[in-house]
Order: sequence, then structure tokens, then C-alpha cells
Amino acid sequence: MCLRVVIVDDHARFRAQAAELLALERFTVVGDAETGAGGIELSRRLTPDVVLLDIGLPDGNGFDLVGAMHETGAAVVLTSSRSVRDYGTRVSDSGAEGFISKAELSGEAIRSLLR
Repeated sequence: MCLRVVIVDDHARFRAQAAELLALERFTVVGDAETGAGGIELSRRLTPDVVLLDIGLPDGNGFDLVGAMHETGAAVVLTSSRSVRDYGTRVSDSGAEGFISKAELSGEAIRSLLR
């Protein structure tokens, strides 16, 4: 199954690299946004299977956006350049399907969170 993904991250280079990596691993990146508000609007319009959501965004943090992303019907995978340990219980408390550090991003890592 080819999962449809929206990438929400304020770094254009990461969005481009993540899209390329995921395309190689049989994901379809249907869109990307640099802000949380843009990501929510895009996800409502495109109805992806998964939103790859950066925790640190210029207009808020990913933890606070999980609920709105879930309302679009998407599973949410949080990401950051920091380690999951840096966030304590905030990842599990957010309701997201899980967390993947940017350095460890892969299609298999995403799929493992969605099983």
C-alpha cells in the first residue's frame, strides 16, 4: 500500500530531503507546508494518510497541533532534530502515533508506528 504523506516543517531543505527519501520508499508525498496553520489547511484539503509533523514550528509546536491533524483523518508522526528523550512524556501525551528523529527518518520507521 502506498501511503499518502504531508510534511510539515519550517526547513525547506528537510522537507525536500524527506520527500525524496519517502518517495524512494514507496510513499506519495502529496504536499508540504512550513507552518502548522498551513499544514492543517493542506491536510484538510488533501486528506493524507500520514502527517509528518515537526515539533518546532514558527507558529506553534507540533504537540498542540496533533488533535487538529487527527481531525483531518491523518495519522500523525512527530519529528524533531532532538531526541525523543528530550520531550519526556509529551510525545505520548500528545496523542500522536509516535515520534521519529529526523536523523532516523525512514519509510520503515513510519510504517512501524502505524501497525
